[in-house]
Amino acid sequence: MSLPRLENAGVDAWLVRLFDVIDEANMPWLTALSRRCEQAFGEALIDLVPSYTTLLVHYDPLRLDAGNARFLLTDILANLQPDNDAIDSEVKELPVWYDDSVGPELSRLERASGLDRAAVIQIHGEHKYCVFTLGFAPGFAFMGSLDKRLELPRLKTPRQRVPAGSVAVAGRQTSAYPRVSPGGWNLIGRTPAVLFDRNREGFSLLRVGDRVRFKAIDRQEFERLGGDTTPVSSGEESQS
Repeated sequence: MSLPRLENAGVDAWLVRLFDVIDEANMPWLTALSRRCEQAFGEALIDLVPSYTTLLVHYDPLRLDAGNARFLLTDILANLQPDNDAIDSEVKELPVWYDDSVGPELSRLERASGLDRAAVIQIHGEHKYCVFTLGFAPGFAFMGSLDKRLELPRLKTPRQRVPAGSVAVAGRQTSAYPRVSPGGWNLIGRTPAVLFDRNREGFSLLRVGDRVRFKAIDRQEFERLGGDTTPVSSGEESQS
């Protein structure tokens, strides 16, 4: 089936499928679509849920019926242009303390990649990652695309408890856990940044379409910024 296309998602939502392949180049189109939907749907819009290749448009059926909602989306898609401002947007920097005590899979990543630690840290930190979507937990940003040399599969057995701020990789993606939660990604460090705060406008530090870079810091700077140096305990480690 040709793209883009509209897929019915119930009596109050349409799923707009723009692409079928995950790519950073998708984001200017998705952010442009989101902005146009906000303008066109106005008060009838309830929520927009962007993902890697799609945008879920949730609207109020008491204000707008499915047919009119489809008409609005068809008109938007017919004239859609990429949001070039998204490409040139400010890069958000996340400081990271890379250390075995808070990143127990750092050594595993070295072995799998055949690179020394300095190279692993440099490669992870030199790329500007795109936030493709938020999910799994509030404020958890799925970012990519990770350099192929650092590609690593998820743990066979997820941890029951991953400390807040843990920076991790899985497949071609990277992220940081906003809160203590279960998780199966490979931990390689920790950030002192507060990624989710109910008192912050929008709650999440990172948003879909943001560009993010990780900056290596030492333990002293990590502590100065309020980071928690508590090691990942044996009870938090995967038994894989």
